[in-house]
Amino acid sequence: MKYEGWAIYEERDISRIAVAADILSRLFGYLVPYIRPGVTTAELDERAEAFIRSEGGEPAFKGYKPPFEDVPYPYTLCVSIDQEIVHGLPSTQRVLCTGQIVSIDCGVRVEGFHADMAYTFPVGEIAAPVQRLLWVTQQALERGIAQVRAGGYLGDIGNAIHSFVKSYTFAVSEQLTGHGVGRYMHMLPDVPNTGKPGTGPRLPENLVIAIEPMVHMGSRRIRKGADGWAVETRDGSLSAHYEHTVVVRPGKAQVLTSFEPIHKALAHV
Repeated sequence: MKYEGWAIYEERDISRIAVAADILSRLFGYLVPYIRPGVTTAELDERAEAFIRSEGGEPAFKGYKPPFEDVPYPYTLCVSIDQEIVHGLPSTQRVLCTGQIVSIDCGVRVEGFHADMAYTFPVGEIAAPVQRLLWVTQQALERGIAQVRAGGYLGDIGNAIHSFVKSYTFAVSEQLTGHGVGRYMHMLPDVPNTGKPGTGPRLPENLVIAIEPMVHMGSRRIRKGADGWAVETRDGSLSAHYEHTVVVRPGKAQVLTSFEPIHKALAHV
């Protein structure tokens, strides 16, 4: 079958993914006041797990074994700082400092269905070029989402992301991709952050995907970090990461996760 193994769902299952996405979105807003200098990444992780469970969800990352790793992931959050792109491990030894950027990635499971989301936060004041990196990455996500419609091409998403990032002379991760999501955390199809317009498979209605541009200030080349989990830029340049879980609908995407709780919380910090 053309779409065998893809994350395509009936409406009743999409509604379960939407519940997970709502908990996830509100979690990120809840964490905003704690993303400040002097806070350990372990504290963020502990608070995140407690919030998710109090809302009736389960931390989807904790105990999840990705296909590219030998052991299950041990935490609720991935917390990646500065040059780390994804999969940074929370730790009591990792303390947030003014001027850093921290990418938080999290998944929530409700009744067996998953949602996935990421956002990059400044820790205190950050330099103007770093602010631009965050803005470009978030705008690249929006441009990728704008290409999502039933009957559209998978390659249109990556093309929109890469073209926008390239226009600002930043680099996009080509080896790291978005993915289908729903009954499992990672499903088909892979959703690359590069692509050619009008190429690749057409997007079927009710496909659920996580779109997640990861953008670097320097080279696109990456490497595994010393902890065995984090993936970081090979040249040590800063990296940002934003992600939404979306449903393919006729005409445009339905975005299930939301940054609105983050933006409301930031306005009061």
